Amino acid sequence: MPDWVYAVILGVIEGLTEFIPVSSTGMMLLAKKAMGLPDGFWDTFAVMIQLGAILAVVVLYFGKLWKQVISLPSDPAARKFALTVIVAFIPSVVLGLLLHDFIKSVLFETPQVQCISLILGGIVLLFIDRMAPRPTAHDPFKLPLTKALAIGLFQVLAMMPGVSRSGATIVGGMLFGVEKRAAAEFTFFLAIPTMLGAFVLDAWSSRDQLTGDTLPLIAIGFVVAFLVAIVVIRTMLAVVTSRGLAPFGWLRIAIGGIGLALLTFA
Repeated sequence: MPDWVYAVILGVIEGLTEFIPVSSTGMMLLAKKAMGLPDGFWDTFAVMIQLGAILAVVVLYFGKLWKQVISLPSDPAARKFALTVIVAFIPSVVLGLLLHDFIKSVLFETPQVQCISLILGGIVLLFIDRMAPRPTAHDPFKLPLTKALAIGLFQVLAMMPGVSRSGATIVGGMLFGVEKRAAAEFTFFLAIPTMLGAFVLDAWSSRDQLTGDTLPLIAIGFVVAFLVAIVVIRTMLAVVTSRGLAPFGWLRIAIGGIGLALLTFA
């Protein structure tokens, strides 16, 4: 198949999985291996097209986010919201800079780690869905700083492929008393600086791979991920609100189990 077809397929996978608790990076890396794509550029591609999915959050929540931005000079509540996002973002900044090379060179090359992480993460989602404490925070724009920091610390776990960023942050929020829909929406907001930072870091460190031949592929994946994510975000919120995290837990276990079986017996 031509490379643009692979770019479309991976873009669809990114858009489908970035915001549901199944690990978009893990899914794309497993898909990359299944399609026989080489390492190097396609690993960079998997990171960079995440920004397309994040743009979907900006579009869908533009009104609410823009209201926060223009209110920063005059509204203490808007400044508090901005501070919660910054506080939650800091752990990923620090560890992302320190561990970037290790993550890409070791964890991205170990599909077994990704599959095991999917299964373990699925079990955690099933457990938390039943055992999370009663929520005390229901508004993603008004989280206490301590809860925001806890969510940020849980996001660090997603640096391992197979650990879902959205899953980790939603679980972290629920464990610290954030209502599940509010935790999911705060996860979307936190994704904006997190994925923008990952995009810039990867673009700079892999700049030699960004050529006239590869940039169009990234653009295709970016656009496809954006369009698919627009639909998925609304669907994901509806499922989390009505059925909780259990459907995503079972999905992770199934995908991880199938992946391990294929890696073992193929």
